[in-house]
Parts: sequence; structure tokens; C-alpha cells
Amino acid sequence: MKKTSFPMGIMTKSTYLLTVFALTLLAVPAMAQSAAQDRAAQLRTQLADVQAQQTDLQTRLDQINEDIKPENIERSLAGVGSTHPEDLREARRRQLETQRQGIQSQLDNLAATRARLEAAIAAADAQSYRETVGPNASMETTVIPKSTKAVEGGTIPQKHRVKKRRRHRRRQVRS
Repeated sequence: MKKTSFPMGIMTKSTYLLTVFALTLLAVPAMAQSAAQDRAAQLRTQLADVQAQQTDLQTRLDQINEDIKPENIERSLAGVGSTHPEDLREARRRQLETQRQGIQSQLDNLAATRARLEAAIAAADAQSYRETVGPNASMETTVIPKSTKAVEGGTIPQKHRVKKRRRHRRRQVRS
């Protein structure tokens, strides 16, 4: 029996190149999809951290709101002797008010950060979805039906109303 021999070096090299090319074509979209999903996961982790910080600060704010009540200020200063207890109470109240304002500003900053993170998560999820669906589906969603082309700006133009002039009656002067 005689074996037919193919040049194995050439066959293996071409098969190898074809396999690498096919894997590259398949791997690039998968890596991009994975990157968008990784970004969304990172943003969700940051959002969870922000929510935990908000919860901690809100708990502290509630405690300060309780401590700032006049009866609680008096109770906290009950063991402190002074010839001017009203000055001590006022100083304690100012201290708690300053802490409350600082915590409230931190909560406001965290709320803004939370809103930005939620928007970024929605954008990352949308990007991931667009990459999953492919380029043809995104083109179809941007087509505007002919019936709504007049309202592309988002608002329907309204006709201006013309004000009617009122006729003023002249008062008759009686003599």
C-alpha cells in the first residue's frame, strides 16, 4: 500500500491560520460585550457602596435630629456644672446643627452621585444590549415612522392665541 502524502506543513499552517482568524472574529464581539457588562458590574458595585454610605449617614442624621431636641441637650449636659448653663446648651445646639448641616450636604452629594451612577448603569446596560443584538437592530430602532415626523422635536407646536382687546367703557361724567 502506498500512502498519498499531502504536505502536512502547508495543510497544518493554513488550517491554523483559518482557525485563528475565525476565533478572532468570534472573540472580538465577545470581549466588547464582556467589557460593557464588566463596566455595568463595576458601576453596580459603586452604587451599592454609595447606598451603604447613604444609609449610614441617614442613620447618623436621624440620631443628630434626636439629640438636637432641647430636652435631650439638657439631659446630655445634666452632669456638667456651670454658672451659665444656657451658654453650654447653646454651644451644644450649634455643634449639633453644624454636624447636621455637614451630614446633609454629604447626603446631597451622595444623592447626586447615585443619580449619575444609575444613569451610567442604564447607559452601560444599553450599550451591552446593543452589542448583543448587533448593528442591524440598532439601525432599525432609529427609523422614525412617517406619521410622527412632524413632532420630532418632542413637543407638538401649538398655535399662538391672539388676545382679543377689551373695549373699555368710558365713564360718563355726571355734572
